[in-house]
Amino acid sequence: MNRRAFLRDTSLASAGILTASAVTPFQPPPGKTHVLTLSFDDGFKKSFHRIAKMHEDYGLKACLNVIATGHLPRFRAPDKWILPKLLGNFDDWNLLTGRGHEVMPHSWEHLDLTETPLSQAKENILKCLEYFEDNLDGYDPSTAVYNYAFDASTPELDAFTLQHVRAVRTGGWLLPGRAAYNNLPAHERTGRLGCWTKGPYLNDLWVHEEINFFLEKPGGWLILNLHGLDKEGWGPLSKGFLDSLLKRLVEVDYLAIMPTGQALATAA
Repeated sequence: MNRRAFLRDTSLASAGILTASAVTPFQPPPGKTHVLTLSFDDGFKKSFHRIAKMHEDYGLKACLNVIATGHLPRFRAPDKWILPKLLGNFDDWNLLTGRGHEVMPHSWEHLDLTETPLSQAKENILKCLEYFEDNLDGYDPSTAVYNYAFDASTPELDAFTLQHVRAVRTGGWLLPGRAAYNNLPAHERTGRLGCWTKGPYLNDLWVHEEINFFLEKPGGWLILNLHGLDKEGWGPLSKGFLDSLLKRLVEVDYLAIMPTGQALATAA
C-alpha cells in the first residue's frame, strides 16, 4: 500500500492518534481572555522571513501557511496575487520551523475545493498532507491545522480533512459588516476554526479596526487570515504597520498572540 492509499484509508482516530487531549476544550492561557492569531497564507519568501523576524523581535511565534507545490516548476498561479517567483520552498520553511515558527499546510495547488469534484478535492488534500509529512521537519498530523485555500470548505470536506489533522481553518461566521470570532472555551467547534479576511488592497486599516473591536469584547479567539507584506499577496499589510501593531499588542495584558496549532496545543 502506498503512502496516499494509507492516508486515504486511515484516520487519526483509527491510528490511535486522536486521544482525549485532542478533544479537550481549548482554553486561553492563564490570565488571558482574548487570543489573536495573525494567520499568513501562501508562502511569500521575502514577506514570510520578515514576518517571522518581526514576531521574534517581540517574543512571538509566527503563523505561516504555505502551498505544498508553490515552489515547484509545475505550479501555476491561480490568480494575479500569487506569483510563483515570489514563493519560497521547504528549505525556507524548515529554517523557520527550526526557529520555532509554525508552518502549516495551505492546499496542494491553491484550488477552491468547493468548486472541485469531491474525489479530486479529497485527493488534493491527501497529496498536500503527504508532501508536508515528507518534507517539513517535525510535521505531526495530530497537531497540524489544514488551512483551506480561499477559506472555502464544506461540511463534508471538513469531516474528511479532520480525519487526518487536528483542525481546519476555514471561512468564519460574519456579524453584519464586522468580523466575528471563535468563542472560548471552544467546545464542539474546536476542530473547525473560523477566520476572516479582506482584500485585495492594503489591509492595514481593516486589521486595525477589527482588532480594536475584538479587544473591546468580553473575550474570544480572533483569527485574521492575512497574506504578504507591502505589495506581496492579496490584501497585504505594510511592514511598518505590522511592526507597530505587534509592538502595541504585546502590551495588552489580557491578550495572547499565538499561531493556531500552538493555541490548540494548550488544550492538551
